[in-house]
Amino acid sequence: MKARYRTLFISDCHLGSNGAQAEQLARFLKHVEADEIYLVGDIIDMWRLKQRWYWPDSHNTVLRRLLKMSHKGTRIVYVPGNHDDASRQFCGLVFGGIEVAMEAVHQTADGRRFLITHGDKFDLVVRHSRLLSVLGSVGYELLLGINKWYNRARRLFGLPYDSLSQAIKLRVKRACSFISNFETALVRDAKEGGYHGVVCGHIHKAEQRDMDGIAYLNCGDWVESCTALVEHADGRIELVHGLEFLAARDAAKAQRADAAGDSAEDPADDADPWLEAPLAFLRVAQ
Repeated sequence: MKARYRTLFISDCHLGSNGAQAEQLARFLKHVEADEIYLVGDIIDMWRLKQRWYWPDSHNTVLRRLLKMSHKGTRIVYVPGNHDDASRQFCGLVFGGIEVAMEAVHQTADGRRFLITHGDKFDLVVRHSRLLSVLGSVGYELLLGINKWYNRARRLFGLPYDSLSQAIKLRVKRACSFISNFETALVRDAKEGGYHGVVCGHIHKAEQRDMDGIAYLNCGDWVESCTALVEHADGRIELVHGLEFLAARDAAKAQRADAAGDSAEDPADDADPWLEAPLAFLRVAQ
């Protein structure tokens, strides 16, 4: 049985880059249902695609899953970020049932209003130095490659996973006061707009906390942390760790399979032709 949520918030998937954990995201989407989904920016890494085309089948699977959910009645709102800013020219349009909007407002089941924004407009480096942002993105992807070998070595010595790339990135951000300034600016903007909170992404740091009476919610990413925000039927919002979610699902499925004597493998996706509907903002990246 799939996990049922009122709303699902996902950001920073970076499809099109080799750092994207698309297989895990596709599996996560297969195990959830939601009335609404907000894609909170940097879903497709158009910066990397313009430099080098990288699009394996697992990245297609993520888009197919989203389109299939939309086809079955899930409302999906796509709020582009800085890495997929080329799709901002399509704000106000609908592609494959997916609405594209610069920002959005979500009202929870308990009546709270949340501003939905990627958050890059509050990052001074992104606003004033695109070249530096692009270089930083390339450097981060290199760190992700180093991080894979680093953790393979740690496993040989029986050590737990440690995100070297995230630690370095967060230290650089702190040195520039980016994270604290970013969070403060977002909360201030939400408060001035009369919202109860803000849902964002951008800095790849999942967070759920109260700041000056305003709920600050950051989706995290699907590059390292593999996190998402979910709203339950009563309006309660929770931060979900995708890999832990999938591990629990796999364990439960294995137990059921052992009891029934059946295979625990997931069935293949339906090959519905409408799932291949073209998305114009993907063409922009080529």
